Amino acid sequence: MSKDQFSALLAVLVPPIVAQITKNSNVNEAKVIGCFYRSKLYAELSDETSKLWHYSPLTLYTMYQDELLIGSYDYPEET
Repeated sequence: MSKDQFSALLAVLVPPIVAQITKNSNVNEAKVIGCFYRSKLYAELSDETSKLWHYSPLTLYTMYQDELLIGSYDYPEET
């Protein structure tokens, strides 16, 4: 995948994750965006070789919540 294609993929994946976080928290979207972009999950997600981009936005949201609550997350098993 080219760098431009990967950037476009992130541009599609991130907004629904941010929307879900905002919907389920009492934090405004601007703060949610900043926190998400500083997260370990986003750092991994933005590295194409991590392959996190193939998970759904809902799965990535759940992983982010785990990071916030317990400081880490597990990679879901694929079926």
